[in-house]
Amino acid sequence: MNSFWSVFLYVFWIFAFVAFLMILFTVLVDLFRDQGLSGWAKALWVIFLLFLPGLAILVYLIARGRGMAERNLARHAAVAEDDSWGQHPTPSATPASDIQQAQALLDQGVISSGEFDALRAKALGQRY
Repeated sequence: MNSFWSVFLYVFWIFAFVAFLMILFTVLVDLFRDQGLSGWAKALWVIFLLFLPGLAILVYLIARGRGMAERNLARHAAVAEDDSWGQHPTPSATPASDIQQAQALLDQGVISSGEFDALRAKALGQRY
């Protein structure tokens, strides 16, 4: 029975250490992503994170947690916008609808028959 609990405790400490490293790297990435913080302030935070990592992470999350969340949301919105670019093309007009619009303009007297012929040829992809 003692062996089971020692393995369980070992797995727990490995999990806790990996979680700690993930939080530490998340704070470091956010620290360098922040445009409003000067280089000296970033250097002080890094030194603080190196010598007292647990306390530094706690202080960082309390002091700068809201800004961290806002930067994270802005980054995800920008990435989502980048990913969706070009996936939903705007519906392009068909040649028939272009010709109908040109015909309506001709009927209203806005364009001449020569201009209508040019628009029709353009819609059909012909040279005029």
